[in-house]
Amino acid sequence: MRHAASVVRLVVVLAAALCLTAAAPASGRAQVQPVKAAFIYVGPVGDAGWSFAHDQGRKYLERNLPGVNTAFVESVPEGADAERVLTQFARDGYKVIFATSFGYMDAVINVARKFPDVRFEHCSGFKTAPNAATYFGRIYEARYLSGIVAGKMTTSNLIGYVAAHPIPEVIRGINAFTMGVRSVNPGAKVRVVWTNTWYNPASEKEAAKALLDAGCDVIAQHQDTPGPMQAAEERGKYGISYNSPMMQFAPRAVLTGPVWNWGPYYVKRVREVMDGTWKTGQYWGPMADGIVDLAPFNKAVPADVVKLVNGKKRDIIRGRLHPFAGPVKDNTGKVIVPAGRTLSDAEMLSFNWFVEGVEGTLPKK
Repeated sequence: MRHAASVVRLVVVLAAALCLTAAAPASGRAQVQPVKAAFIYVGPVGDAGWSFAHDQGRKYLERNLPGVNTAFVESVPEGADAERVLTQFARDGYKVIFATSFGYMDAVINVARKFPDVRFEHCSGFKTAPNAATYFGRIYEARYLSGIVAGKMTTSNLIGYVAAHPIPEVIRGINAFTMGVRSVNPGAKVRVVWTNTWYNPASEKEAAKALLDAGCDVIAQHQDTPGPMQAAEERGKYGISYNSPMMQFAPRAVLTGPVWNWGPYYVKRVREVMDGTWKTGQYWGPMADGIVDLAPFNKAVPADVVKLVNGKKRDIIRGRLHPFAGPVKDNTGKVIVPAGRTLSDAEMLSFNWFVEGVEGTLPKK
């Protein structure tokens, strides 16, 4: 029995030695620790739009970064509910939390102050802290390209745009889209209808129907569901989708649309949390980074239009084309950006006016 006990002790010692060897950092490098990452979404992950695209990024993160565990809460209203969910995630040991809606901004900053050891990432906002960063993509580049498609495909020269909230992000998208439209069709107009909601399938679809009733033959959107595209499909008209490829919901209508690819960004930032190199900042990634792109073209889009758009895409990626290079007029005809100048990031991030060609008004504050 004493001999058996000695063998057992020897096995235990060898096992412990092996564990220590396996745990030791290779070549003196710091060991990467597992991490828990959390996501909060303003809509359901099945919206086929904004929250769906972010959740695809979360799944990409899990597939491509060993040692990360993720969780999410969907349909979190902007405001007090967001602060409650963020706080709970921080208390539950999540070391990096992604808040994926503009209206979460103040909640992120408030909770970040209480949990200095947690890293927060806020999508589309502008407030930062030592442990809170912002991130977004230059989706206006893809919006401009989709506007070229719409400008080429319209026959009525009246294009509808179903818009969510009158914030700079949405206004910037409308303006970039319109610049694209009018770069190939100076006589076309873009008519805007506001829904004042991010996710409401019924109201989004009804807004599109109103635009179709007014004579629009292409419908674009800054909304989180395929409702506007389905309205266009039912009327035999065209659509420009948003967030994710939506052709499956309206296969004859959807010509293309700006799309998001969040996965690589999530992998990069979570890896930085894991290896201790994460830093706060403000990321606004271009099409060249791959964070924004265009959905595949519908076969209804002529080959010459596809060629034109792909050429303009290359120009944007190479820095030869900027959607807001002057001259740019507002929709009263006043020159805001003279020839030879381009809107700065600060100006684009604070858009509160429409470019020439937009039919619509901005609500008064």
